[in-house]
Amino acid sequence: MPDQLDLNLLRVFDALVQDGSVTAAAERLHLSIPAASRALARLRRAVGDPVLVRAGRGMVPTPFALQIAPRVRSLLDEAAALVNAKELDPAELRRTFTIRVSDGVVTSLVAAVAAQAPGVVLRFVAEGDESVEALRDGSVDLEIGAGHDDESDIRSTVLFTERFVGVVRADHPLGNRPTPRQLCRHPHVSVSRRGRVRGPLDDALHAVGLRRHVAAVVPFFSAAAQLVASSDYLGLLPQRLAAQYPGLRWFPIGLPLPEVEARMLWHARLDADPAQRWLRETVLSSV
Repeated sequence: MPDQLDLNLLRVFDALVQDGSVTAAAERLHLSIPAASRALARLRRAVGDPVLVRAGRGMVPTPFALQIAPRVRSLLDEAAALVNAKELDPAELRRTFTIRVSDGVVTSLVAAVAAQAPGVVLRFVAEGDESVEALRDGSVDLEIGAGHDDESDIRSTVLFTERFVGVVRADHPLGNRPTPRQLCRHPHVSVSRRGRVRGPLDDALHAVGLRRHVAAVVPFFSAAAQLVASSDYLGLLPQRLAAQYPGLRWFPIGLPLPEVEARMLWHARLDADPAQRWLRETVLSSV
């Protein structure tokens, strides 16, 4: 009869997928290498999959292992929450949190977490298609961005409302309160994860009979800031992010632009997890 999965085997699976090595997984779990090898053999029989396969000099997880890894990680986190349901001491916390985020809040959050919980690892992943499936399957713990909690199993809270401002390098000839026509005299860099050239600023300019020249499109605000700082380009950044770059000068855009509501989203199953609650409270206090 095939081996049945138990919590210990799931811990071994998680370590094997993260480390890609029987030896490293054994060290992580304080097991002997033979014991870790036997556990891998049991895993293979239980799931009917090799789990790890040889690739050159190392080993890599199989597609099946990568597919189920986020759910295994989520199950282990939930089990840990049940065992550690007492009051949480962040200083003793040893955990990795995966956060899907746009650039702008990473620096302040890392500093806040490091001050309270030096044993916590924050793993940031870039925004993608903004699907809630990553929150459901546990591959993402938190999402920070412009998402919505339209699904019944997704929780959210508003972090802040952001307005966009124009940015140029500190010694750029453009004045501190340029007119819409003056904005159009300089090349622009646009930020779009999907590579879109047109955005809300174009609509606002079109309404007054103007058109800008977008010379570059980049996927991240940080990339736009670096490009603006080293060129004659004009960019559009969230005000709180623009203020973080000493080499840039920001100014209000004299056109009606929509404000963006930044939210924090998580799955309902994580409501009661003490570590997750602490993380959410830390996010709220650091942004």
